[in-house]
Amino acid sequence: MRKSHPIRRVVLTTAATVSGIVLLLSLKPGSDPASAAGAAPGAPGAAQESAQGGAGAAAASTITGDAAQTQYGAVQVRLTVAGGKITKAEAVQAPKGGRSDSVTADAVPKLNQEAVAAQGADIDAVSGATYTSAGYRQSLQSAIDKAKAAPAPSAPASQSGGGAADGAARTVTGAVAQTQYGPVQVRVTVSGGRITAAEAVQAPKGGESDRKTALAVPRLNREAVAAGSADIDSVSGATYTSEGYKKSLQSALDQAGG
Repeated sequence: MRKSHPIRRVVLTTAATVSGIVLLLSLKPGSDPASAAGAAPGAPGAAQESAQGGAGAAAASTITGDAAQTQYGAVQVRLTVAGGKITKAEAVQAPKGGRSDSVTADAVPKLNQEAVAAQGADIDAVSGATYTSAGYRQSLQSAIDKAKAAPAPSAPASQSGGGAADGAARTVTGAVAQTQYGPVQVRVTVSGGRITAAEAVQAPKGGESDRKTALAVPRLNREAVAAGSADIDSVSGATYTSEGYKKSLQSALDQAGG
């Protein structure tokens, strides 16, 4: 038998070693376990953060400021607030009739835009609409104050199926109802789906109206709380005020979610 040459044995041994290494490399996982362990939480984390961002985003709420009386008529501003920011402003009341129509048409859109841009009531008056601008700022500030005082509704609270969020008190002001003797506007406080307080922030005044308002409004306030709805009786001798009250009350309840 011939003896193997020493060089040949070295070559064969080296070849076998290389083949073994190649075989081991071919069996290695497609990704490094260490990098995979670090990357795995990453993707779910990004998805989770996105989901939390969507769930945590504050729901929009609409708040109406008190009506501001000016020399040419009432001005009242309604805001839409989401995430602590004003996303929309609009005048639900503004001077009208005669020249006031053109002044209002020019001034109000500008004031609405400025309110959103400034995120506050510190806005410039529109030239030629000084009174309207002043009334707008006053009602705007009132709406902002209410927005700060009221708890902001959020998606997680509504998804929780009730609990503390549903029982939190919320104050809502209804739209102004115009009557033959003047505007009527109602503000309600709602907690746990019930009216806990009602008040007229506007009511007819002057002359005989003062007496009728003083007589009718307290009764209407009590009836609104007792009935828990706008289905209340009119006060005798104050029919117009009563009808205006019920109309504004229903508006407030609609804003509060019924």
